[in-house]
Amino acid sequence: MELYKEQQLKIYNSLSKKKEEFTPIVEGNVGMYVCGPTVYSNVHLGNVRTFMSFDLVFRYLKHLGFKVRYVRNITDAGHLENDADEGEDRIAKKARLEQIEPMEVVQRYTVDFHTTLQKFNNIPPSIEPTATGHIVEQIEIIKEIIDKGMAYEINGSVYFDVIKYNETEHYGILSGRNIEDSIHNTRALDGQSEKKNPQDFALWKKADKHHIMRWPSPWSDGFPGWHLECSAMSTKYLGKQFDIHGGGMDLKFPHHECEIAQSKTTNGVHPVNYWMHANMLTLNGQKMAKSTGNNILPEEIFSGDNTILSKPFTAGVVRFFMLQANYRSILDFSSVALEASEKGHSKLMEAISFLPGIAVSKESSFDVKAWKQKCYNAMNDDFNSPILIAQLFDAVKQVNLLKDNKATITAADLALFTTTINAFVFDVLGLPNESENNHSDKLEGVVTLLIKLRKEARDNKDWALSDQIRNELVELGIQLKDGKEGTSFTVS
Repeated sequence: MELYKEQQLKIYNSLSKKKEEFTPIVEGNVGMYVCGPTVYSNVHLGNVRTFMSFDLVFRYLKHLGFKVRYVRNITDAGHLENDADEGEDRIAKKARLEQIEPMEVVQRYTVDFHTTLQKFNNIPPSIEPTATGHIVEQIEIIKEIIDKGMAYEINGSVYFDVIKYNETEHYGILSGRNIEDSIHNTRALDGQSEKKNPQDFALWKKADKHHIMRWPSPWSDGFPGWHLECSAMSTKYLGKQFDIHGGGMDLKFPHHECEIAQSKTTNGVHPVNYWMHANMLTLNGQKMAKSTGNNILPEEIFSGDNTILSKPFTAGVVRFFMLQANYRSILDFSSVALEASEKGHSKLMEAISFLPGIAVSKESSFDVKAWKQKCYNAMNDDFNSPILIAQLFDAVKQVNLLKDNKATITAADLALFTTTINAFVFDVLGLPNESENNHSDKLEGVVTLLIKLRKEARDNKDWALSDQIRNELVELGIQLKDGKEGTSFTVS
């Protein structure tokens, strides 16, 4: 019997603003769409947390036995600099500044996105469509919205008529915003905008003569509005209605609100049964921002080449740290928090490595089945990874008691215990399996010895030997970093 028939999953639905029992449209099958990145810069840590959160969702649904079609898009056109449909296309702007083709920008940062998520052990989605690969579908949706009287064309651009839509539907159903309040609090259009109302949003924008990324359409040579691509791709690959739509909290309005309006107008039904939103990541208590310098890239964490953290940290430790908070909670990233997570991660992996050597007895002093269900209860409660991790540390205590012969376990219970802890740690949480590299402690000892020998060489002004040690370690994929507190190393 599939696990999903035994375990009742509940999901916090941003639409109803409460936890609901999860029942997919088609039994045993789940359709899930998550808004992917706009690929014009290196993926930042806040984005990583969002995609890691939905990787956890994907993993647990698969663990329960669901057949999951996970669609996550790549935005490679149409995302302007602000949500008011003004400014340059972000990718085209980057291309102009660097004097390269827009698709070179797209390729560079798509590769960075995939490489970074792979280091964090994220599973690739089932389908990863691009906005530029679905221009035809987007144009067809626009035609249909115009035919239904919910959009208007002016000077080659097409806008969704939010005020008219709101006469029969609720624009703001997801975010809880009231269109009347929005109208009251919005300044009148300054005469520069083509829109009938400030609330209207672009379905198609006419490209000016300087705009590189453009396609022919019935209205003009131009490009689709940012919101439209997700409606087009989710409908194409998951149908008019599907189970789960996810993304960052910042996308709830206006992006997801616009998606609902577009899809409801086109297909006549609300597109999604369960809306999920991951919360933000802060750094040292402040919002992450490149402009203020309060920002750190994943590679800077792995290398230790930053002024924020005390030392380098592995992707496994960072993943463990992020999963210690529920995906709907704000999480603060700091050196102190990472150091604590590193210690906890080490204890967990050490306990797992002890399991094969545990002696069995005729009786068990630990109720393994009850503990196993507590693990499921945690994940069934809206993917509550911090509670699951608390249960795993209860297991660590039991392992230590067993190792010290202060507790007993039968062969059958040990097998169940081992299978369960491995499933939740490696399959569900997706932590890298540290036991696959059981030479890590020896490696650290050898490198530490070489660092000591290199320091002695430097103290003796034997620069040739010092450089030889560093260079030969680099050839082995080991980078040394000299700092005020001494020399540290990372393994690539």
